[in-house]
Amino acid sequence: MNIMLKHKRYNKETSPTTTAFIGAVLLLIGGFFLFYNYIESKKIIVYDYMASVFYSENESNNVEAEIVEEDEHPKEVVEEQLPDEISDEYIGYLSIPKIGLTKGFMDKRSTENDVEKNIMVVNGSSYPDVDKGNLILAGHSGTGWKAFFNDLYQLQNGDIARVTYKGKTYQYQIINIYTQPKVGKLAIYRNYDKTTLTLITCTNYDSTTQTIYIAELINIEG
Repeated sequence: MNIMLKHKRYNKETSPTTTAFIGAVLLLIGGFFLFYNYIESKKIIVYDYMASVFYSENESNNVEAEIVEEDEHPKEVVEEQLPDEISDEYIGYLSIPKIGLTKGFMDKRSTENDVEKNIMVVNGSSYPDVDKGNLILAGHSGTGWKAFFNDLYQLQNGDIARVTYKGKTYQYQIINIYTQPKVGKLAIYRNYDKTTLTLITCTNYDSTTQTIYIAELINIEG
């Protein structure tokens, strides 16, 4: 006697309830990531604003603070003779091709020589035409029109900065980048046998420290 076995094939179909549940989960996941990205973007904006405020509030305690230049064998730097008349116009320009920065600076005795208005020539600086001198420029980071040094964090050793002053262009190469806490004293480590450019700004994403960029003169044109 032959017994025929019939195999039934079951087609499993997803129920409408399951489909709706999966769709709701996917919507929730997508919504979470959209909300997370939105919050993160706002955090960055708030951080940049607070960093700018912090830098502004502490500028007098840091950039105008005691500047200490350190070298193993300090040498006397010939002081420049400043003109009696103080100009309220740009006397020179800083240019950094890598970050697309070109910005003028004022006579260091001018009332316009202020980080709230321009990049600032820090007291104790000498201009580029002083042999073995050090031009020290400070600027804001963060957001807003006055954050002239906001992109300095992209610089690396070997990058070029140029200063145009009295009809000549002084080309510098960055040789050292370091950070220091904001404690009212700023140490500048440079070689006193070299003519140098020092740039100072708040450290990117760290409002408690400032970053110092040391560049040495490698060429003069003009």
